[in-house]
Amino acid sequence: MRMDSAVEGALRRDRWIMLGMLLAVLAASWAYVLSGAGMGMSAIEMTGMSGMEAMAGMAMTPMAWSPGHAVMMFFMWWIMMVAMMLPGATPMILLFAAVNRRQRAQGNPFVPTTLFTASYLIAWAGFSLAATAAHWGLESGGLIGPDMAVTSQLVGAGLLIAAGLYQLIPLKRACVRHCRFPAAWLAEHWRPGRRGAVVMGLHHGAYCLGCCWVLMLLLFFGGVMNLYWIAGLALYVLVEKTVPAGHWLDYGLAGVLVAAGSWLLIALVAV
Repeated sequence: MRMDSAVEGALRRDRWIMLGMLLAVLAASWAYVLSGAGMGMSAIEMTGMSGMEAMAGMAMTPMAWSPGHAVMMFFMWWIMMVAMMLPGATPMILLFAAVNRRQRAQGNPFVPTTLFTASYLIAWAGFSLAATAAHWGLESGGLIGPDMAVTSQLVGAGLLIAAGLYQLIPLKRACVRHCRFPAAWLAEHWRPGRRGAVVMGLHHGAYCLGCCWVLMLLLFFGGVMNLYWIAGLALYVLVEKTVPAGHWLDYGLAGVLVAAGSWLLIALVAV
C-alpha cells in the first residue's frame, strides 16, 4: 500500500513538473512570435499593417535570401509551430510521462519525457524547413506581400480549397483519430528505452503532421505573422485534437474553406 501511494505521489509530482516545463516552453515560443521573430517589427505591428501597403499601392521588393536570413526564417516557422502545436500535444506528452514513470516503478528503464517531446518537435522542424523553402519560392516569385500573405487571388483560392478538401480525406481522419485517443496509441505503440522514446516521438509527430500540415499552409493566405490567423489556427487544432466529436468541426471547416475558395475563384473569373 505504501509503495502504491509513493508511486501515485511521484506520478503527481512528475505531471506537475512536466506541465511546468511545457508551459515555460510555450511562454518562450509565444514571446518569440509576439516579438516578431527577428522580422524587425512585432507580430502585433505586422498584424495591424495587414493590407495597408496593398491598399496604398506600394510594391514590395523581394528580400535577398542570404543563408543568415534563411536560418532566421526557418526558426521563425519552427518556433511558431512549437507555439501552435504544443498545446494540442500536451495530453499525449503528459500521458507518456505517467506511463514512463510507472514503467520505472516496475523496474523498466526510465526515459526522459523531454526526449519524446524533442523528437515530436523535430518532426515539425521538417515541416518548417519545407515551409521556409515554400516561403522563399513565393517571395522570389513576387507572390508574398508586405503583410507576408499571398498576393495572388488564384493561389489564395487554391490554398483554401486544398485545405478544405484535405479535411475530408481518410488520411486526415486517421491522423486526427490518433491524436484524439493518446492512451490507445501509447498502448499499441509503446517501445522501451531511449531509442523507443525517439521513435515514438517521431511517430507521433508524423501523425500530427498528417493531421495539420495543410491547415498550417493557410498562414500563407492570412499572413504568416498575422496573430489572428496564428491564434485562430492554434485554437482550432487544440479543439480538434481534444474534443472526441471534433470530426464535426472538420466537416464544418471543410465546407467553409471550400466555399470561401470557390467564391474567390468566381470573383476572379468574373473580373
